[in-house]
Amino acid sequence: MSGNNGNGGGGQNGGQGNGGGQNGGGGGGQGGGGNGRRKQQNRRRGGNGANKPKPVDLWRPVPQLADPRPIVPAADPTMLLRSLGDPPLHGQGQAAGHYLAAVVERASHLATALAAGSGLLALPELDPTDDE
Repeated sequence: MSGNNGNGGGGQNGGQGNGGGQNGGGGGGQGGGGNGRRKQQNRRRGGNGANKPKPVDLWRPVPQLADPRPIVPAADPTMLLRSLGDPPLHGQGQAAGHYLAAVVERASHLATALAAGSGLLALPELDPTDDE
């Protein structure tokens, strides 16, 4: 690249024009410091600091959370999924629906296991009048 291609070559040490020279210099025509648009953007970003959000103390003490309620497993975890119908996949909607239902059931089982492991699983209430 010769540097004198009509865009303002800049030469080896920078100079006038819009482009860089052989060593990456570039005049820019704004006092040799680069392109005028970049300088305007830098001036706009500075501001007087009035728009800066206040810093948040991440390590401040937080109020104690209430105890979580017991978790009751869903009787039919695929109910919402089935209410949407089969996925709109030509010729494969039923198969895709089956696989999606399997994923939802697996997620429900894992969530139930996590709740049981954490001691948050709601135990079924025993009815004293039940003969079983």
